[in-house]
Amino acid sequence: MCKKPSTVHLIERLDYSNLLGMDCNLKNGSLKEEILYLEMLQFKSKFPRQILLGRVGDFYEAVGIDACILVEYAGSNPFGGLRTDSIPRAGFPVVNLQQTLDDLTHNSYSVVSAAIQWCIVEEVQGPAQAQSTKRRFVSGHAHPGNPYVYGLVGVDHDLDFPEPMSVVGISHSARGYCINMVLEIMKTYSSEDCLTEEAVVTKLRTCRYHHLFLHTSLSRNSRGTSSRGKFGEGGLLRGECRSRHFEWFDGNPISDLFVKVKELYGLDHDVMFRNVTVSSGNRAQPLTLGTFTQIGVIPTDGIPSLLEVLLLPHCTGLPVLYVRDLLLNPPSYEIASKIQATCKLLSSVTCSIPEFTCVSSAKIVKLLEWKEANHIELCRIKNVVDEILHMHRTPELQEIVEHLIGLTWVATGLEIDLKTLVAGCEIASGKIDKIISLDGNKDQKVSSFTAIPDEFFEDMESEWKGRVKAIHINDVLTSVDEAAKALHLAVTEVFAAVVFGLKAFVRNHNVEIFYCREQKAVWFKIPYHWYLSTLSIGSPGEEHIEQLKYAVDSKGRKVGDELFTTGMVEDALSRYHEANAKAKARVLERLRGLSAELQSHINIIVFSSTLVVITKALYAHVSEGRKRKWVFPTIVESQGLEDGKPLDKNCEMKMVGLLPYWFNMAEGGAVHNTIDMQSLFLLTGANGGGKSSLLRSICAAALLGICGLMVPVESALIPYFDSIMLHTKSYDSPADHKSSFQVEMSELRSIITRTTKRSLVLVDEICREAEDAK
Repeated sequence: MCKKPSTVHLIERLDYSNLLGMDCNLKNGSLKEEILYLEMLQFKSKFPRQILLGRVGDFYEAVGIDACILVEYAGSNPFGGLRTDSIPRAGFPVVNLQQTLDDLTHNSYSVVSAAIQWCIVEEVQGPAQAQSTKRRFVSGHAHPGNPYVYGLVGVDHDLDFPEPMSVVGISHSARGYCINMVLEIMKTYSSEDCLTEEAVVTKLRTCRYHHLFLHTSLSRNSRGTSSRGKFGEGGLLRGECRSRHFEWFDGNPISDLFVKVKELYGLDHDVMFRNVTVSSGNRAQPLTLGTFTQIGVIPTDGIPSLLEVLLLPHCTGLPVLYVRDLLLNPPSYEIASKIQATCKLLSSVTCSIPEFTCVSSAKIVKLLEWKEANHIELCRIKNVVDEILHMHRTPELQEIVEHLIGLTWVATGLEIDLKTLVAGCEIASGKIDKIISLDGNKDQKVSSFTAIPDEFFEDMESEWKGRVKAIHINDVLTSVDEAAKALHLAVTEVFAAVVFGLKAFVRNHNVEIFYCREQKAVWFKIPYHWYLSTLSIGSPGEEHIEQLKYAVDSKGRKVGDELFTTGMVEDALSRYHEANAKAKARVLERLRGLSAELQSHINIIVFSSTLVVITKALYAHVSEGRKRKWVFPTIVESQGLEDGKPLDKNCEMKMVGLLPYWFNMAEGGAVHNTIDMQSLFLLTGANGGGKSSLLRSICAAALLGICGLMVPVESALIPYFDSIMLHTKSYDSPADHKSSFQVEMSELRSIITRTTKRSLVLVDEICREAEDAK
């Protein structure tokens, strides 16, 4: 530990890389306003973009504007006096940390600012009397999409981990728009270029991001001059960003975005980000904004949800997100063919299949990196890799795993072959099996004695017993057992003597052994007047009765007139707590050590978790599809078709017995349609005749087909379209000074510029608004 002339000097000398995870000596007695403000200000200078929460005893506190945000958006209690020159302070109990972070996360994203995050400073725990100074360290950061995980390794519950939020950077070049997305948790990034303005807006609408950066190339016009008030060709991007928080940046659109990300999160300069972008090849274009809303890929008022009918009702979470992203960004023909082949194999499986344990890859990376994976999460990781091994070792499922390798590569950007995957899963499973107690408490029973309430031992020992195998903690297990027996003997001896003494003059005594959960102590509860009577009269057991003294809390304050203890019981209780603390520390050390070992296999674990999610998604899809009597279409590759060449059968689309996706074919009662399209078609009919529903049905069926999924038809032949677009009603845009007609013409121009002879374009009533206005 370096010596410091003053706290200010020490903090000024530290950069983020040294501060993170390093404890810093700070003055004791920081409850005083001036000292607390000084300490928090020093940390704040290193994290100016973050709300800073400091641990002070049993409370977390904030000062300045951070305190105001706590009061306003988390309902925390304000501290300090009412003087106008006093420093605003606010705080909350330690037990309310996660709830407060949840409140701040929710409100900061929608109310305060998407750029806000939180830095939490913890006190180093230890015996109070042994510490002459308070030591604090930065225990972690929290922001929307990246929850606070410090201390999770020692708890017995799960953490609800949200979908990761990326930092987005948008730029423009002669090839079109480019969008780069950086995931700080995963240390990865993806890059898509040659996009239209509408495609970029679609990406922003369908992804959750923490911060948005706009490159100065967006503000340059054709003359090379710059105007940041006007950016984007058609006004769509400007209109989308107007209501969002964003910052401008210059330089290289990718490398300088990394610099911004490192500044935003306080990362070391040598941190590297892995590129997970998979070459699109002949991949279809992403869905347009109008298309995905009109077929219910994301929830839209008045539009039947496509996602709700694609998977089994109980299938939620990560599998749904995978299917949604698949539809929004259709795969290449090769990947779509593998998806369909995998689905066909899954639909014909007759053997037992795993439960498919779905764990967020971001959650795994975060917990292993910070060594905060508790036994529950480690068991889930083992379930994931064991399910991969089970599928590989089951003949009927082997081919499915082989198909899934390619799908997982596209989803993760990790190119891992089957042999490497299996070998890595075996190693990871073996390491977890070696440490973790998979049978719970069967070999580690919680102590139990008749004289002491069972709740006491349950609360003390259930925090660590049953986590790791007994062979790794035999010495501390023995110490805890011996200390528990000693405590039992001490309590029993005193209790028996007190009861015996009271019986000499009280027929029905009311003495009990009392467990105080808050103080983690076992005391004697004796009516006060009986205690005085015993002392004044004298009785058998008087020696032990005279040793009774009032019980005090952790701060030395008397807790009541009826709670007593003795020196012998206090010594036995201290011995037990010390043994219990050492045992818990040993268990946490083993768990953190296991996380460190698994960190070297993180790519295998991430790949495995993603593969299992994809498998569950596709299995849930074919299970629901069979119930609805959907079928697999024939997908025809049409990449050989070029402009200027005559049309051939590769461009023909046939659907027999097409049903709107929101109808259940198995229930009957709906009108089926047969579609045979090869070129331009004009659909006419009376109002309310179902023209819009038919277009929506064709669009959804074609999209499902080129994604390799099942389709609500009796049979279908679907060419692999390079883009699918559905255009319906347009609205005016007063902010951009555009009428509905201008907006619609702009959208149609965008469609025409993106369209080739391999595109499916469905337009519902051009200029409907202009016609209605007449």
